[in-house]
Amino acid sequence: MERDYTLFPEDEHGEALWQMLLQGDDLSIAREFQFSVIFANQESALKFGQLLLENNQKLSFCPYPDNKDFPWEITAYPEMPASYENVTAYQALLEQSSAPLAGHFDGWYCHSVN
Repeated sequence: MERDYTLFPEDEHGEALWQMLLQGDDLSIAREFQFSVIFANQESALKFGQLLLENNQKLSFCPYPDNKDFPWEITAYPEMPASYENVTAYQALLEQSSAPLAGHFDGWYCHSVN
């Protein structure tokens, strides 16, 4: 299979999605993603969580012991097909929405659908 760099660009998102496709994942099937944003204080994390809840987003809130400077984590769980456009657009939305609260995007994950 030849890689289409317009669908799977040479960056971390494109590479992750390309590897999923190579492993037999049907990327067109909607699935739940996990997008994490970390915060320096609990108050900012909770404000961001409230914003997501007001927009009907499923989320979790927990301490994040892996980073002393950003010890609070909000994870959003959107359901969508695994496309580069969807992943990058949702990341951009989270980054834009969390910027006033000094949130830092910390990555995404999803299970394969075979």
